[in-house]
Amino acid sequence: MAIGENVVLGDSVQIFHTDLVNLYGCTIGAETKIGAFVEIQKGAFIGARCKISSHSFVCEGVTVEDGVFIGHGVMFTNDVHPRAVNEDGSLQGNNDWQTTETRVKKYASIGSGSTILPGVTIGEGAMIGAGSVVIKDVPDNVTVVGNPARPVSVKKNES
Repeated sequence: MAIGENVVLGDSVQIFHTDLVNLYGCTIGAETKIGAFVEIQKGAFIGARCKISSHSFVCEGVTVEDGVFIGHGVMFTNDVHPRAVNEDGSLQGNNDWQTTETRVKKYASIGSGSTILPGVTIGEGAMIGAGSVVIKDVPDNVTVVGNPARPVSVKKNES
């Protein structure tokens, strides 16, 4: 694994176990922390003061705004119609598919083991429960859980 020369790192980015991280063609904002076994692909953008936990995958076309938490083993996808080969049986190349963009707005949290399908927007301050599969937009400050992820009502502790 490696950190490519074409990676843009903001000030005070912390990358744990750099020999176990794969970053190429991406931008990482200041003070962000990246755990071991993380891959962030070309064209992905990670904002400032984020935490990307170990074993997570951030693909091309994903934008993560400032202050976002991404738990362990979170997987982003960017292809609505994934295929290995074209109709004629030839292996697909870069020009045979289209990246679908995904956005995670500031201060959102994505629980461990979640999968984020392409083309969704996760709202500001939203919470994605562990193991959820997000197939559509999540509004600001809403908690979703499950497969597919659905809103839940969360009671706040009263003192």
